[in-house]
Amino acid sequence: MPYIQLKTPIPGPKSQELQARRAAAVSGALAQANPIAVKKAHGSLVEDVDGNTLIDLAGGIGVLAVGHTPPQVVEALKAQAEALIHMCSIVANYEPYVAVCEALNRITPGDFPKKTLLANGGAEAVENAVKFARRYTGRPGIIVFEGAYHGRTNLTMAMTSKWGLFKKGFGPFAPEVYRLPVPNLYRTPQGMTPEEYVDWACWNLENALTAHIDPSALAAIVIEPVIGEGGFIPVPHKFLRKIREICDQTGAVMIADEIQSGSGRTGKLWAIEHSGVVPDLVISAKSLGAGMPISAVTGRAEILDSPHVGGVGSTYGGNPLACVAALEAIRILESPGFLERARNIERIIRETFEPLQKEIPVLGDVRGVGAMMVLEFVKDPKSKAPWQEFAMETIKLASRRGVILIRAGLYTNCIRFLPALDIPEDMLREALGVVAGAIRETYQTLAVGAPK
Repeated sequence: MPYIQLKTPIPGPKSQELQARRAAAVSGALAQANPIAVKKAHGSLVEDVDGNTLIDLAGGIGVLAVGHTPPQVVEALKAQAEALIHMCSIVANYEPYVAVCEALNRITPGDFPKKTLLANGGAEAVENAVKFARRYTGRPGIIVFEGAYHGRTNLTMAMTSKWGLFKKGFGPFAPEVYRLPVPNLYRTPQGMTPEEYVDWACWNLENALTAHIDPSALAAIVIEPVIGEGGFIPVPHKFLRKIREICDQTGAVMIADEIQSGSGRTGKLWAIEHSGVVPDLVISAKSLGAGMPISAVTGRAEILDSPHVGGVGSTYGGNPLACVAALEAIRILESPGFLERARNIERIIRETFEPLQKEIPVLGDVRGVGAMMVLEFVKDPKSKAPWQEFAMETIKLASRRGVILIRAGLYTNCIRFLPALDIPEDMLREALGVVAGAIRETYQTLAVGAPK
């Protein structure tokens, strides 16, 4: 029996009714990728208000590595809600906050003394990481990279790429942010080998210390080990090692933004572990909280201790409910064999879509690491001109057939897969089969009129 059970067309009448209420009451600037209204969810299955059951491959944009409503998380939340809902770590101490910090100090890369600060979401954690780096070094400058997404606050928008979607009309932005190219091997410049491209990117990074900012002004280099919103681009390990080398030479802080790529998503607790590079600070959020809002900056104790007392803080950061959810999520992620499931997900996705590239030439690339995979669509496999409409039409069609998806990519021409790591294999294959069918149908519909 299939997992997808559709009782009404998608969206159903009750979803449409709630959608109308949303349009009247909620800011029109808030996007919505799928036209459904969710009633409840468990594991990787979502039930909408019309009684339809769908398979979730979006995972709350990477928040649900341990799935929807894991029983141990739900029970921990119930117990904590009866004991303490809020205190504020600035007002008084409480055990769950300390326990999460201890766990993160233990599981993040590096064998040096560490400390942690908790916050509510990714952008707040990024801001805190930058504050720590600036205070520790006494310098203002931050290097970031093309395709990066770090948040929607003023500073993190300055650090974020993709101006048209995230930044248009919101400036001016925070100063002292310098953006450089990151080597996207799918788009290796013509006339270069991938190895030459990575070598050039490493040279350009070093050259930036003359062309863009002096080492004496550089506080930190912030990198997503797998570029997230920019299209799930695994950063070449050689480039990560170059960042580490430059930070060591200049005294700058290396910050790994693991908001989307961390918490087990790539088959290791932290994506940067695949490279062997150890950053000074690690930023985590999303799947850390199993669906609850929590984020963290973890790293060298001397950096975390560098601001004055009261220099950092958050009213809700490290809320007791979010903390117990994070502790249970960490226990699940560390359970035997759990992270292996991410590598199995990658294998199944590649087995499904790499052969499809021969049949569907506009499927330009299948890439990613573990349970963090994308399909990139292009108008022509030679020019690699992005084809945003193809990705969007495929997502709409898959949604109508019971699979929840979202887009990604600097050019918004990718479909991203962020399933729960414990999604059953037959469920994953059913969902991917729906997506493959939607790609074939979209190709038949759009390819004839595709620009050459």
